[in-house]
Amino acid sequence: MAVYDNRRRTDPAPKRATESSAEFFNRIAGPFWDQIREVVNEWWSHFPDHVRPGLLGRLVDRNSDSNVHSALWELYLHEMLIGSGCTVQIEQQVGARGKYPDFLVTHGGVQFVLEAIWTAQRVGGGESGRTPPQLVEAIDRVPSPNFFVAYQLDVAGPTTPPQRRLKAELAKWLYGLDPDRVVAAQGQGVPLPRHVWQEAGWRITFDAIPRSPDRRGDPTARTIGVHTSVWLDEDLNPVLGAVRRKGGKYGEMNLPFIVAVGNEAVFPEDSTTGAALYGTLGGRDPGRASEGYWDISEGHPHSRVSGILVVDNPGPWNWARRTPVLWRSPHPESMPAPVLPIWEAASLVGAEVVRVPAERPVNSALGLPDHWPVGAPFPRS
Repeated sequence: MAVYDNRRRTDPAPKRATESSAEFFNRIAGPFWDQIREVVNEWWSHFPDHVRPGLLGRLVDRNSDSNVHSALWELYLHEMLIGSGCTVQIEQQVGARGKYPDFLVTHGGVQFVLEAIWTAQRVGGGESGRTPPQLVEAIDRVPSPNFFVAYQLDVAGPTTPPQRRLKAELAKWLYGLDPDRVVAAQGQGVPLPRHVWQEAGWRITFDAIPRSPDRRGDPTARTIGVHTSVWLDEDLNPVLGAVRRKGGKYGEMNLPFIVAVGNEAVFPEDSTTGAALYGTLGGRDPGRASEGYWDISEGHPHSRVSGILVVDNPGPWNWARRTPVLWRSPHPESMPAPVLPIWEAASLVGAEVVRVPAERPVNSALGLPDHWPVGAPFPRS
């Protein structure tokens, strides 16, 4: 048994708006994706027999992208740990509350607990709501060899609009535009060509963006270049939210406790993560403000968590190149978090974050070449 079979795949198209992650990974054709499926199959086989069925169910879950990505995150972490020479026990009972964290790890005679969580920054529409996936896919399938399209959802109607008329109207508008003339007009300060489509209570504004000359002429190229009808929920840092959910789950364990966060974010920044964990610099106070997860002054130091391991936007396409960062607890009551050689370490020293680079690249523990997967994910025909 394996996660993915070896059948011949023929569809190389990028992920469709109406397609789940599980369907995409199993459908997409090409050597780049064959490499990913082969490694996922191999890493899945490294788990104990009693764990594999549940993990498999999440990897192929067509109803939950979150299940798929969190399972891939656990595959990556497990392989990283065993490739670093760790002994790993899965879902062993530890802690005062008798629960079962993901990994009980032993490395160099030191034992610690590592709990995995994958989190995604919430993306939504404006007041009029998100664009239905069927509509996004219809727009993306309009032939547009010379232009990208940026769209803005202005008003959402009560029901899904008729896609055939939308596609025909959009294709006619794009066909009548000359990319060279648009580029020349832009040089004189003329705005991009704009088209407003209205029907059945919907209003969508489209802008045509000329493709560069070497990218023109391909009728199969994706049409949508920019989704401008989304907003990012910034009320809570996703790393901070993830750690709050996991940090107190197990009670006292008498072991170093690391929460490993797969942080899917649109614009991830280390400075944002550092501020969420250590607090921001105060305006009048030379120290840190009392806003971070490990804040001591507020009486909620979260000292049970020894460290927080973060990888931004982890996925099979960057597993071999994205260095994990271990943010270590500054609280004196926290048990010291061990640092694997493939992790970069960040520590709060006074009011400054001091970083120590990894001793060796992460791909060395994963058993992958540094430029894996080889090739292009969506080669031009």
